[in-house]
Order: sequence, then structure tokens, then C-alpha cells
Amino acid sequence: MNASIRCMIIEDEPLAQNVLKKYIDEVPSLDLIAVCGNALEAQDIVQTNNIQLLFLDVNLPKLSGINFLRTLPDPPLVIFTTAYPEFAVEGFELDAVDYLVKPISFERFLKAINKVLNKSSRQPARLTEDKNTNDYILLKADKKVYRINLEDILYAEATGDYVKVITREGQYITNITLKKLLEELPDNDFIRVHKSFIISASKIKFFEGNYVKVGQTDIPIGAAYREDIFARFK
Repeated sequence: MNASIRCMIIEDEPLAQNVLKKYIDEVPSLDLIAVCGNALEAQDIVQTNNIQLLFLDVNLPKLSGINFLRTLPDPPLVIFTTAYPEFAVEGFELDAVDYLVKPISFERFLKAINKVLNKSSRQPARLTEDKNTNDYILLKADKKVYRINLEDILYAEATGDYVKVITREGQYITNITLKKLLEELPDNDFIRVHKSFIISASKIKFFEGNYVKVGQTDIPIGAAYREDIFARFK
């Protein structure tokens, strides 16, 4: 079983604290270790509790979130939160994973967590001792958050305002664009072959004409994608 990500909230607004706590509780891969109202009281906790992910407010009393992050010799991954989007550039210069502007929707929160999971594949030792943390994505469907193993995904198909993610076990219908889904999947493992389809490269059985066989399904190859696809598999 993959280890949970040990996370911490540093946020002085009770309402924002409660929103983040509720969202974290909805995501099975997150383990909330502590909540602090300012950066000074958080400093020892970050260093002594193996915190792997910070939800860090930019505008904190006494010491700003950005300045606090600069004081950490070996900082964990950080998702900044704030009501002021103009601080985003400075946050990303500090290698923040993402920047959430209040009020934060659950969909936007979930996208940030998927970025954390994606980043963990490049920095496995920093995020967790379990190098397989990024073997899955989190997907909201049917008012639930599903943990879907990447190796189980066959393909995804855009249908109107929704995307169907087809896995070995069944399908999930989610309110996300195909482009956004592709951004959350590992680049080397998933390919867009058509304006309406993403496929898992490891599930390809064969190419035939303008189609690719994935599992038991024939998936069309769009003209705009054909050259890049065949150059990749040449």
C-alpha cells in the first residue's frame, strides 16, 4: 500500500483553515498532521514531523508565507494559498507546486494535488519513502474522489462537457477537459491521438490504418496527431 502524504496547513483565517481541512479529509492519499495560524509556531513542527507538503498562506501575521519558506533549509513541497493572485510569480520562483487563489474550489484543489503526485515521480525521495506514490491520480466522479492506478487506465474519451476514463475495472465520468486530464498524466505514458481521445502507450496492441487498438477498442487517430504519433513509435 502506498504511504500517505504528510501535510500541514499554515493559515491564519479560520474559514480558509476549515475549507482546506475538509478538502484534505476527502483525499485518501493526504494525512493532515498539523494546522498552525502563523509561520513562527509552525517552524518546529515542519522540521520535526517529516512534513512533506505545506498548504501555506502568503499573507500571514509576523512572518509572510514567502519569507517563511525562504528560512527553511530543506523545505517540503508547497502549495501557496492567498486571496491575492499578484503574488503568484514570486511563489513560483520559490518552486511552489501550485498557487490556489481563495475562495478555493474542490476541483482546483484536486488539480493541485495531482500536480504534487506528478512531481513526486521526479522527486521520490523528497516527498515520500514510497517511490510508487505517483502510480495513481485522483479523479472526481459521481460526487466521490477515486484513486485510479495509472497502470489500470486504458484510454480516455471526451464526450461533450465530460471525459470518460476507461480502466480495466470500468469507467469513470468526470467533469474535466481532455487537455487538463493530459496535464495531470505522466508525459511518457499517455498520448493524445485524437481531439477526443487519450490512450495509454503501454496498452497499445497494434496500429492499423487510421486506428490504434487499445485493449479491445479501435480508437481513431486524428490527422493532426498522426505524424507525431508515428514518429514517436518509429
